[in-house]
Amino acid sequence: MAAEKKRYDLIVLGAGAGGMTAATVAALEGLRVLLIEKSEYVGGTTAISGGMIWVPQNHLMARAGLPDSRSAAEAYLAATVPEDSARAALATYLDTAPDAIRYLCEKTEVRLTPVTCYPDYYPDLEGATLGGRVLEPEPFDGRMLGPDFRCLRPPLQAFTILGGMMVARNDIPHFRNVTASPASFLRVARLVVRHAIERLTHARGTSLVLGNALAGRLFLSARRAGVTFRLATTVDQLLIENGHCRGVRIDSKGPKPTEIRSDKGVVIATGGFSHDLQFRRRMMPAVAEELSATIETITGDGLRLATNAGATLDTHGADPAFWVPVSAQTAENGRTVVYPHTVTDRAKPGVIAVDQTGSRFVNEAVSYHEFVRAMLRSPNRAAMRAHLLCDARFLWRYGLGAIKPFTRRLEAFRRVGYLKSAATIESLAAEIGVDAVNLLATVNRYNKAATGGSDPDFGRGSDDYQRHLGDAAQWPNPCVATIIKPPFYAVELRPGDLGTAAGLRTDKNARVLTANDEALTGLYAAGNDASSIMRGNYPGPGITLGPALTFGYLAGLDAARS
Repeated sequence: MAAEKKRYDLIVLGAGAGGMTAATVAALEGLRVLLIEKSEYVGGTTAISGGMIWVPQNHLMARAGLPDSRSAAEAYLAATVPEDSARAALATYLDTAPDAIRYLCEKTEVRLTPVTCYPDYYPDLEGATLGGRVLEPEPFDGRMLGPDFRCLRPPLQAFTILGGMMVARNDIPHFRNVTASPASFLRVARLVVRHAIERLTHARGTSLVLGNALAGRLFLSARRAGVTFRLATTVDQLLIENGHCRGVRIDSKGPKPTEIRSDKGVVIATGGFSHDLQFRRRMMPAVAEELSATIETITGDGLRLATNAGATLDTHGADPAFWVPVSAQTAENGRTVVYPHTVTDRAKPGVIAVDQTGSRFVNEAVSYHEFVRAMLRSPNRAAMRAHLLCDARFLWRYGLGAIKPFTRRLEAFRRVGYLKSAATIESLAAEIGVDAVNLLATVNRYNKAATGGSDPDFGRGSDDYQRHLGDAAQWPNPCVATIIKPPFYAVELRPGDLGTAAGLRTDKNARVLTANDEALTGLYAAGNDASSIMRGNYPGPGITLGPALTFGYLAGLDAARS
């Protein structure tokens, strides 16, 4: 890492997508930038995410011949983000996001490609598209970071195989068909050999995809732009002078904390408050479990720093967080590992979710945000501790939660209580603590309709988004199959979050606002520290990363041009 100076033009707090974008843009525009990260790693929650970015009318989808229009995007957002308070921020996003993406693709190491088939989460609403608005990072060779590769946060272990090998989304079908297709076998063999070679010199695979690739590309971009990084450093105060943010004080764990000055101000991008109990109890519904799929260092630091300096929080969205059902597993070191059930299992054919009465309560194939909304509104909180239930055929082919497909040894998951199993549905009911008669009736009712590929109770597989996440090989409904082959399995689900939506009020240039709607000069916010422009709604994949990149870009530009 480069030697640190005591004065910079701009200081950025947080090395996630929003923070690294702000730092990179500001540096490319001529500023001397210091990025301070609380943890020992760069990448934030972005590094363990799917890495998708939702941007209507982006130039890459246009280049691929995928249609979109401003009016279509406005209509879709009006239907999915109905709050009037969101209109101005959404207009800024639609105006600016395509420019931000073009800037990053042309001037940095960020490389993106449109996902031609990935529907918006509510594909039947006016203005929705079936693909193209969603961008994903191109694969990235971590070796380009040189020694700094060790500073890039690893992906979730549950998302890797063979000791740190990441698998791209379009390679998953090849792994499923490795024994049935010669082409898939050859593809998988090449990937495994490449990984084995990489492991000869590195602690994990260096062929990065998903959010880890995006974080790696942003990290490389920031370094090449001249950004100075300071990791494992805690900021305990913003320096406010005459109403202007002039730097930070860092906790040096010594008798005299260090002050670092910045002429242009500070960008707050520390990730929100997902792991802070005080903020959670203040802003989240009491029935929400205190579990998060974000990295553990996200504890509301940026919100505290800003509110202590006079900023205000916006807590009036539809939801205070972006929800996801999670399962929790106790690791060998005693730590709780949280697994987010986003798109890998719930929509696949042959699994159902049941509440504590043994009844289904939701269409399992809806978005993860809507799934948890159903948990939170369940009568008598019966779905607050739900279970995903499947048979042996499903578990082998698709996996379940932290259990990967084709896993032969299940005892370790049973031993820690993560996986429940039984030879009959009635016995499984006793294992998960629900009424056996009702659970058996629920499974029988589901199976009766599933033999014909239908789900009259909840309409599973009824729209393009749900069918996209199912298994195209399952006919006639890619989301529906019977649950009949013993043994039967279950994993407990609880409400969790992928990040917070409530946050600091900001203006169109990402400047932090006071209670009087005045900008705090020199103070910016991006990512989950800023109040979500989606107001706690979840229109499509990548609606957190898209705004994080966009408003990080705006913060960097405004600081450079102020």
